[in-house]
Formats: sequence, structure tokens, C-alpha cells
Amino acid sequence: MKRIIVDHPQLVAFWDFQEEPGQERVSQGPKAHALQEGAGEVARDEDGVFGPYSARLDEGKWFFIPRMACPELNIAGPQAQVTIAAWVKRGQKSNTQCEFVAGMWNETNKKRQYGLFLNLYIWESSEQVCGHVSSIGGPTPGHRWCMDASIGSHAVPRGEWQFVAFTYDGEYARSYLNGILDEREGRNPYPYPGGLYDGGEDGADFTVGAVDRLHEIGNYFVGSFGGLAIYNKALSANELSELYAATLV
Repeated sequence: MKRIIVDHPQLVAFWDFQEEPGQERVSQGPKAHALQEGAGEVARDEDGVFGPYSARLDEGKWFFIPRMACPELNIAGPQAQVTIAAWVKRGQKSNTQCEFVAGMWNETNKKRQYGLFLNLYIWESSEQVCGHVSSIGGPTPGHRWCMDASIGSHAVPRGEWQFVAFTYDGEYARSYLNGILDEREGRNPYPYPGGLYDGGEDGADFTVGAVDRLHEIGNYFVGSFGGLAIYNKALSANELSELYAATLV
């Protein structure tokens, strides 16, 4: 079932998280991208999607790739398109912070580009799939934070595998839950023309499971990662439906 992912011409990287704790998690695709453990060893669960294992992110654990080591993941510019697709099993956090899944997103240095979140707690939302996008890097004008995101209408369940994804095609951000566009009036799809910010040499690293915020790492995702795929194209609704059907049904 990996073939539907790794054979896609716009795939940038796909991780299946089969490695042991202490090892870099190395992607499949056109070029190997090695996720480093950000705060010590990340445990491995004997419950996977693309093999017998998954990576278990306990609170405070995360992965990253230094920006200069992953230029292919620096998806930016006025014509930029991106898809983040993740196979995750949510756990229970000790706090109500947002949960960052993956992307290039640095709030401390105002170097936001793109990021897949859960439960953003903006625009009267919580627990949903959220596709955050920024063309300016900093907060949305008139607000303290970036408020530009496609936000679904259904809560992402805990304790079972879910397929969460967001796409950006240069005009709209869209959030998907289990292969279906999780429509919400005015919020998903979310109109956002203008492309994605390029943070330059000192822009955001690529991170998984946490993000740089308020001068520290936070917004931890707690739970398991069974797979993660990044594309430099906005996949269609049909493509995401097929991905879900081929991997979790």
C-alpha cells in the first residue's frame, strides 16, 4: 500500500516510522530526509500503519530537520502548493495547547510558512484538522497571532488511527479528515491567495510533533505517528480519498 504514496510524481518525502528509538527516521521518495529526535529518544509502539511499528510521541518529544538540510521541504513563493498527509493516533495531553503535526512554522521568529495542526482554538474551533498558511510570516494584520487556516467541523477522535491532511493550491487551504473534505462554512475551504512565505536562510526548520513558539518548543502532539507524507502539489479530493481507502480502510 506504500506504492500509492511513493510512486506519486509530486511526493517530496514519506516516513513510515519503522526505525528503533535513537535512530534517525529516514524518508522514502526522491531524496532521503532524516528526522532527528528533538528531545531524546522517541519510543516505538508495536502498532503501525505501514509496518509493525509506529513512533510514539510522549509529551515533550518531537522530530526536526534543520532548514538548510531540507531545501525540498522549503515550499514557498507566490505559486507554492503543498499537501501534508499524516496517519496519526491521538493521545491525551496534559494541557489545552494546540497540537502541531508537521510543517515549516516558527512563531517565535515570525517565520511561518505552512503547518498541519489539530485543535487550533481560533475562530470558535477545537479538536479539528487545521491547515495553517502564511504569506507574510508574522501575525495576521490586526491580530496577535496568525489567524489564517482551513478548519474542519468534526473533532479528530483519540485512541484510533486517523488520516488527517491539508492542502494549499495558491488560492485555497483545505482540511481533510479520513479522506473527506471536512467542510465548514467560511473556514473550510479557506480562501487565501498570495502563496507561502519564504523565511530565507534563517527561516523555520521542518518540525514534526511540535513547533517553536514563545521562545520555546511547544504545541506538542501527543500520540503515535504511523506515517507522514509531504507533496509539493495540492492533492485533489479524489487523491486523498484514494489514499485513505488504500491505507486505513
